[in-house]
Amino acid sequence: MKIIRTAILVFALYGFLLVSAQAQPNWFSDFRQAQAEAKAGRKLLLLNFTGSDWCIWCIKLEREVFSQPEFQDYAKDKLVLMTVDFPRAKPLSAEVRKQNEELAQKYSI
Repeated sequence: MKIIRTAILVFALYGFLLVSAQAQPNWFSDFRQAQAEAKAGRKLLLLNFTGSDWCIWCIKLEREVFSQPEFQDYAKDKLVLMTVDFPRAKPLSAEVRKQNEELAQKYSI
């Protein structure tokens, strides 16, 4: 009986996580891929320039806007989202770092 309850709990949790993941829009990290997705879906491309692990205002924006259901519902239908990140502690690949620096220069960030 204990195993059945545990199995039900695990499946319920998995289902909740699956639904939650589907409800949230994807954040791209590859500019070309994000551009192609925006063009294909005839959507606007939102570039979020952030210091995700150190910038207080960026963290606040994520917590108070981007993670909210209202924003996620809007973004799912209207936007392709891309994070252009400049973390201090999180590692980025050399390609992503170079791409992000070029985007920051291009858009005068």
